[in-house]
Amino acid sequence: MKEASIDVDAYIAAAPEEVQGMLNELRDAIRKTAPDADERISYGMPYYGYKGRLAYFTVHKKHIGLYVPPPIIAEHKNDLKDYETTQAAVRFPIDKPLALELVKKLIKARMKKNEMKSR
Repeated sequence: MKEASIDVDAYIAAAPEEVQGMLNELRDAIRKTAPDADERISYGMPYYGYKGRLAYFTVHKKHIGLYVPPPIIAEHKNDLKDYETTQAAVRFPIDKPLALELVKKLIKARMKKNEMKSR
């Protein structure tokens, strides 16, 4: 796990300076919510696995994308009405504070689904 963290550290360090703090906040929120999740780089972005795919995130020009496997985004569409979403992604604008409680809620929901699948 230590080696994977170095990769995620490097990913965040390579991001534009103005978003590094947000990426660290997002990473911390995921890690605190899912302390047993495996952290590594997958598909060129930070990946978290817990009894299956949990979440990915990446930085874009104007937003940070949080990718959570379906159907989590659809199940939380009312909570996400202020954000651009796709079937598996939420776009958090870089010019606004991150909705960390919402991130934790999505991660918890995905963890629960993964736990149910692995039984």
